[in-house]
Amino acid sequence: MMNSSPAVSIAGLRVKRGKVQVFDGLDLDLAPGRITGLMGPSGCGKSTLIRCVVGIQKVQGGTVTVLGQPAGTPGLRRRVSYSSQQASVYTDLSVGENVAYFARLFGLPSSEAERVVAAVGLADQSRQRADDLSGGQLTRTSLAIALLGSPELVVLDEPTVGLDPVLRAELWGIFRNLADQGITLIVSSHVMDEANRCDDLLLMRQGRIVAHTSPANLLLESGKSDPDEAFLELIRRDAAGPRHLLDTPDDAPDTAPRHAQEEER
Repeated sequence: MMNSSPAVSIAGLRVKRGKVQVFDGLDLDLAPGRITGLMGPSGCGKSTLIRCVVGIQKVQGGTVTVLGQPAGTPGLRRRVSYSSQQASVYTDLSVGENVAYFARLFGLPSSEAERVVAAVGLADQSRQRADDLSGGQLTRTSLAIALLGSPELVVLDEPTVGLDPVLRAELWGIFRNLADQGITLIVSSHVMDEANRCDDLLLMRQGRIVAHTSPANLLLESGKSDPDEAFLELIRRDAAGPRHLLDTPDDAPDTAPRHAQEEER
């Protein structure tokens, strides 16, 4: 039987970074085995939310539960994987050497390093030094490292930033293959045309969840045909207040997306 418990459950999360109150009572549940796209403009809180999920962000209050355990606990170290915006590789080592090094740190066999290198499509570049790789190949190398040990939750912070459309499409193909294997993915992006590649969407603005929805319902609720325009429409409604944000077309289904954090901070 498929596990119906949330992969990530957040309740009353409060985070302050410097003098900025990033989150002030955030509530959120993410379903397992799906790709959740964390979308929104730079500075809206995407990276801070990711840091909370992987357990490396100091919080003021609230709870973050990941795969049934408090975020950041030792029991999650092999179950949760995180890849930051910067490529996590040693540029003087080859692709294979980079992945094999981290595999040894995890106590994994060399066959595991070979498996993940092949999984991200870099088998032919295994002996190529990282400083000779393209941006997309560097991202794939970091992704290979993140996949070591078959984690249950993979968190990727802006993995496609700066890549051309072809490379972005190839990476999203890898993400979809992982989700099809039952792995839960959280993928942050500020490129709204990637929204259609996700199963679920979290649209963020100024530390709040403007909408927790699906790509289809995003367009339905906004009345727009383009994800960029749909997001801008929800932002407009959000600025006008919760009443306007919750307005939906007359033919909206009963499963219209829910909206967390409707109260202004």
